[in-house]
Amino acid sequence: MIKNTYRCQSPKGHLVILLCFFLTIATGLLSAQRRFPMIEKTLFGKLSDGREVFKYSLKNNAGMRVEIINYGAIVTNLYVKDRNGVLADVVLGYDSVQGYVDGKSYFGAIVGRYGNRIAKGRFSLDGKKYQLPLNDGENHLHGGIKGFNNVLWSAEPIEEEKGPSLKLTYVSPDGEEGYPGTVTITVKYTLTNENALEIRYEGTTDKPTVFNPTHHSYFNLTGSMTKTIVDHQLMISADSTTPVVSGLIPDGTVVSVANTPMDFRTSTRIGTHIGDHNEQLLFAKGYDHNWVLRDYNKQVRKVAEVYEPTTGRMLTMFTDQPGLQFYTGNFLDGTAKGKNGVAYQFRTGFCLEAQCYPDSPNKPNFPSAVLRPGTVYHQTTIYQFSTK
Repeated sequence: MIKNTYRCQSPKGHLVILLCFFLTIATGLLSAQRRFPMIEKTLFGKLSDGREVFKYSLKNNAGMRVEIINYGAIVTNLYVKDRNGVLADVVLGYDSVQGYVDGKSYFGAIVGRYGNRIAKGRFSLDGKKYQLPLNDGENHLHGGIKGFNNVLWSAEPIEEEKGPSLKLTYVSPDGEEGYPGTVTITVKYTLTNENALEIRYEGTTDKPTVFNPTHHSYFNLTGSMTKTIVDHQLMISADSTTPVVSGLIPDGTVVSVANTPMDFRTSTRIGTHIGDHNEQLLFAKGYDHNWVLRDYNKQVRKVAEVYEPTTGRMLTMFTDQPGLQFYTGNFLDGTAKGKNGVAYQFRTGFCLEAQCYPDSPNKPNFPSAVLRPGTVYHQTTIYQFSTK
């Protein structure tokens, strides 16, 4: 109901009454626009089979904007103000659908069914063995050859009081990429008026399966994708990590970060130890590891903070997940030509991926990633932006 009205004390005929009426309607429309910023839908391109891919642009009351396509549920652009109020795009991506179809870096996508790695693509569930495609050397990564990042999702724009939203849905059939069960996943992106990109997931299955979706944006808070991210300052609320062996598969142990390059318990420049002669860093060519987050009780809490000193941009991350994969773009090598023709070089973006631990289906001591019929998977992850 529109509450803003103009009161006419002594109308002198129908003309004045009509004027009051139109002023009331106009005021109401402006108020509605302030409460519910416009969600714009445009054609982004077409897939090789002719299916159309659309881009949805969501803008909040503070001027922040996020652009999302229904291919891969991908965040293509994220415009955030610096300390001087200047907007800049802070995520890596492509200008065309074909870039995302051909790309190997999962820029901005929802990945799954299982985000991260499963050793040798094998796991057993309820006594039955499953073999998944191997798309990362001898291991399975991010859902395989046709993961959630490589499919067309249905999309529904939603306008809410806290900001515009986009709800995306995909039904993954039984046996897709070797996974059991027909899984229905919904991902709802909301751009709040407090400058947060909120991501809420739900998932159901008709057979027992493993399920671990995550979001894979590469951030660079400088807003210039020709610059590296090594001078960003990072804090992770974690006292331990899950060390990896060659191939970046966890060895099953949980190890303290104390006195190691993995210690980000206080805000630390990303580049401070990234070049250390340390076995874990050598395996990954930098950081590409899972941190065991503090205070895991399936409730949303603050888990990380990143500050970029030259622009003043701050990213604060909240999630209800047990693990956080921090990745420093170690496999970017200039072959990926991104937005505006920029060749994304080594360490020009970082990822913060909320998730269950890598290879959990093969590690009984890790949190379970099993989803069963009759239960609903829930995840909430929030990227909050501010300046200082």
